[in-house]
Amino acid sequence: MRLGLINATVICFALGACQAVPALPEVSEATPQRPHSHRVIPVSNQEDYFNAATNAQPGDQIVLQNGVWRDFDMLLDAEGTIETPITVSAETPGKVILSGQSSLRLAGKHLVISGLVFREGYTPRTEVISFRRDNDNLAYNSRVTETVIENYSNPTRAQRDIWVAMYGQNNMFDHNHLSGKLNSGPTMAVRLNTEDSQNNNHVIRNNYFGPRPVFGSNGGETLRIGTSHYSLTHSGTLVENNYFDRCSGEVEIISNKSGGNTYRGNTFFRSRGTLTLRHGNDTLVENNLFDGDGAPYTGGVRVINARQTVRNNYFKDLTGERFSGALVVMNGVPNSPINRYHQVDGAIIENNVFDTVRRIELAEGSDAERTAVPVNSIFRSNIVIGEGSDAPFRIQDDLSGITFEDNVTTAAPPSEIAYGFEVLPAVTAKTRLPVGHSLGVQRTETGADWYPKPSVSSPFDGGERIEVVASPDALGTALARAKAGDTLVLTSGQYRESKLVNLQVPVTVEAADPDNPPVITFERPNFVQLSGKGSLRMQGVSVSGAASPDASGNSFIFTTSMGGSGNHTVELADMSFTGFDVNKGFSVVSAAKGTFYDRIKISGSHFSDISGTVIKLDTETDDYGIYNAEYVIIEDSSFERIGGPVAAVYRGGRDESTFGPHVWVSDSKFDDVGLRGGPLMELHGVQNLKISGNQIANAKPAQLTITIGNPEVAVSGNTLIDQSAAAVLTTVDLR
Repeated sequence: MRLGLINATVICFALGACQAVPALPEVSEATPQRPHSHRVIPVSNQEDYFNAATNAQPGDQIVLQNGVWRDFDMLLDAEGTIETPITVSAETPGKVILSGQSSLRLAGKHLVISGLVFREGYTPRTEVISFRRDNDNLAYNSRVTETVIENYSNPTRAQRDIWVAMYGQNNMFDHNHLSGKLNSGPTMAVRLNTEDSQNNNHVIRNNYFGPRPVFGSNGGETLRIGTSHYSLTHSGTLVENNYFDRCSGEVEIISNKSGGNTYRGNTFFRSRGTLTLRHGNDTLVENNLFDGDGAPYTGGVRVINARQTVRNNYFKDLTGERFSGALVVMNGVPNSPINRYHQVDGAIIENNVFDTVRRIELAEGSDAERTAVPVNSIFRSNIVIGEGSDAPFRIQDDLSGITFEDNVTTAAPPSEIAYGFEVLPAVTAKTRLPVGHSLGVQRTETGADWYPKPSVSSPFDGGERIEVVASPDALGTALARAKAGDTLVLTSGQYRESKLVNLQVPVTVEAADPDNPPVITFERPNFVQLSGKGSLRMQGVSVSGAASPDASGNSFIFTTSMGGSGNHTVELADMSFTGFDVNKGFSVVSAAKGTFYDRIKISGSHFSDISGTVIKLDTETDDYGIYNAEYVIIEDSSFERIGGPVAAVYRGGRDESTFGPHVWVSDSKFDDVGLRGGPLMELHGVQNLKISGNQIANAKPAQLTITIGNPEVAVSGNTLIDQSAAAVLTTVDLR
């Protein structure tokens, strides 16, 4: 059943009652209007702006001329009134572009900013938009609306910043568009680091939080309210009617780290992780829609701490488990330090629908440290529909501190909690769902209506097909000229490439005649350098490393953080790689420190005479939970005479904020792998490993080193041709 969304601030869920909306701060949500009795001040350059801002009076409207404002350190420190705010707006919404090293600070009272776009650069400060001038000068009763920050990431992924930081009190951030953050730090944060920023009553409403790609370490939250240090402090922030679209930076989509916050009427679509009540007490989560659409690791709400209420929410098609389950009730640490896990105490979980969810995790995280089970809590009047015939509940510890009553489920729950459930067939259970009602907010009702939201199409789609005729440097020249989504079709023949190519957009390279494949040789240690948004898909082409010189770090494809590094993808289908043996360390695909692949996929391809590691992803050795690729997929391929391991993947440290790396190897043949004495694969800290249906000869077992969590490992249907190899996989446990 597909439930339609209706436009309402508060919706009466069929299973529960309507709740009152708290009073809003003293800021107007009406579209900024020109005060009839005050000045309209057009400005065309930064000097004019600073003069106008310095002398601004209540009721003034400063209008930025359309165009590109580069390296604009914009400050508005002034005081309006509730009747006559001071307004800064674009001449035409969306036509004022702040680029390069630009930022915005506002401080004072009754200020309104609207219509700006930040792109093609990054902030020189720690924040792009900051509701303060400095620690002593904050913003109060002020508003930022219809403003865009898109792809405005620091080129160094590890360099931490925040796109929007709210300080002060009674401020509003509404109808804005934030999309594409790639570097460390939350997309948006509410800061409580001074007394005047606590008990703030901020409103975050009707914003579009667009895709945040997987970050590959801690620090990829979309929204964080508070920090561990101030987690027992009251914030009182309202987060209402926002759309979180594919926000998948890390396990915490929202990290709640303060008290008294409300999350109401929001939609989470295909977003990995959960709304996490990580710290702080007295949080209300109601009338939200969590729609996973079947995407991996999509979750709902993770409950920690005291007096948390989760009611009247709709959880739909969620596939997450463990920390990303549809509902996760955690174990705590006895007498927990402020930065660890406080015991769940007094939680109310009621009137929710869990419709086709994989897991509800109870007493999750139970281990030698987290032994404080939930207490004084209740789970009542919920409808639970699992993915299949089994109940979705997984119990990790004693649940005597949670009372279960008046719930409905479609499969018999575990015996410990069965007393609190009526078991009904799925069809009957679904008749109890709220007819004609759903929760959350529509995508179209959020963000700036004049700014387009990103599509869901593949980055390799949408370009032109361009024929490339075999000749020296023909492919490199074509790659350098290619636009995003272009496909280069190579005629049969020899492509001898003398130059390194810096690829900053996604491009496909394919053979015009797969039965007579073109042959690429390259005279540099490397051929394709991925930076920016660079990604490469190749099909039906032969590559020889015979012309490459003996140099350190030889690799056909590699990444660099110089000039900015986004999330890359490499797909190699029906390819042949041979002659990569001019030195002892020649790789096919490798990663520089501080760079990240969403996916490396090899299918139907052949690799022979490779002296190094075919896929080399082992540069993040600082043990901070950082790694170089989310998915490494090898299927239906063959590897012969490989000097190192086929894949070397490293994720160190004990951080629990990520889901990967994933390594899946299936239906492939391996012969003479690890000629220098190493294993078939070297996998350190991999969280999801599948090895199935392979034939393995003359190779030592793959080695998995476990550093954190409980990795999902599946090894099945493999054949060991060389009987001296006793196993496909060996494991070293460092937990």
